[in-house]
Amino acid sequence: MKNVTDSFVYLVGHWPFAGSFGFNTDILATNPINLSIVLGVLIFFGKGVLNDLLDNRKQRILNTIRNSEELRKKTIEQLERARDRLRKVEIETDEYRINGYSEIEREKANLINATYESLERLENYKNETLHFEQQRAINKVRQRVFQEALQGALGTLNSCLNSDLHFRTISANIAILGAMEEIID
Repeated sequence: MKNVTDSFVYLVGHWPFAGSFGFNTDILATNPINLSIVLGVLIFFGKGVLNDLLDNRKQRILNTIRNSEELRKKTIEQLERARDRLRKVEIETDEYRINGYSEIEREKANLINATYESLERLENYKNETLHFEQQRAINKVRQRVFQEALQGALGTLNSCLNSDLHFRTISANIAILGAMEEIID
């Protein structure tokens, strides 16, 4: 180690010291050749490293682009599938809506028809009831008129007739009444 230090001190002692500031026109002293050699070595050896770095960067960018394209395609496919599902759901919704309206209209028509039928039945029942009550009232009036006529006739007969004639008249009237009841029933 001492030899290395001695040789360094020996070189430093032989170098001339700069006395002033200025341009040095000595090409070897300014080291452009040294710089060009260093730059040449750097370019020669660094070119491969730089190319490798650039190639790696290029591959990463290309992979990223490829991945992005694949993701884009998958996303577009998913979007298309979602749009197809949306169209199907809209079509089904429209069908349900149309079927629902048709069903509502059908139920409405059925309800109206059932209501008309019920009203018609009620009207027929009312007419039948009215007719029955009229017939009953007419029969009551007939019966009452007949009873009054019979009582009036009996009263007249009782006052004018003797008991034998009275008995024959009652028998005849009973026969007439029996015949009338058979006709009414």
